[in-house]
Amino acid sequence: MILVHVSDLHVRPRGETVSRVVESSQFAERALRAIASFRPRPDAVVISGDLTDCGLESEYKWLLYLLDRHLGGLRVLLIPGNHDRRENFRAVLGRFEGVTSDPDFIQYVVEDLPVRLIMLDSIVPGAGHGELCARRLAWLEARLNEAPQRPTLIALHHPPLCCGLQILDTINLRSTPELGALLRRHPQVERILCGHHHRSMIGRLGHATVCVAPGTAQAAAFELDHDRGDFVMEPPGYYVHLRNGDGSIVSHLVFVEAFPGPYPYILDGDYPGGADVAAER
Repeated sequence: MILVHVSDLHVRPRGETVSRVVESSQFAERALRAIASFRPRPDAVVISGDLTDCGLESEYKWLLYLLDRHLGGLRVLLIPGNHDRRENFRAVLGRFEGVTSDPDFIQYVVEDLPVRLIMLDSIVPGAGHGELCARRLAWLEARLNEAPQRPTLIALHHPPLCCGLQILDTINLRSTPELGALLRRHPQVERILCGHHHRSMIGRLGHATVCVAPGTAQAAAFELDHDRGDFVMEPPGYYVHLRNGDGSIVSHLVFVEAFPGPYPYILDGDYPGGADVAAER
């Protein structure tokens, strides 16, 4: 199984920018184009929230055009982030799998992949942080109880971890203790896929590895000594999660941009591991 995980597209209406300098829609299109050319073709593409910057209908319509243009032949799985508005999300993107299946939240279960995938809504309208209310926690536990033996991934927007960046740790998932307690009862959850923080991060909650995708445009500056909350234009990227033949899952950070190469490795005659190379030949 190949699962591409991308986050935080922050699509704006055509010609408009984020923070006056970030051409987020162009960055999003470049990322979608890179994913479309990925080989082998992924089994699904997960976009873990902040699909748009302001949740405007015009932004979702432009996003829909970009998704149809670049990912039209791929299975695309969507959840909202704090920059999204559920009503406009549903109105424009309602034909996507699971988007309208719950009356209150945009959350659903994908059953037909080699691993079970639970798409979870963590947004609090009007707020930057995330929460899982009692109903969402109960819904999640009920879904996990349905298949306790199946390897499972959970996707939600807000990371359930403290990352050490002061601003980001004020807008993470406020329900992390409750989610952690729930996950300790369900060791089948192997990965938690998030976005929101605009940096690649790895953490752990319960038995699960938390993978935070970096976003497709600006990155949160790596500032541990103050709380300005600046951003920088680091190379954008996404995760590729591979399930191997033995059932293990490995996660790769892939950059959107193209770099020089590929070049063949030419080993020097003094290389001390040459016996392995000779054996392979």
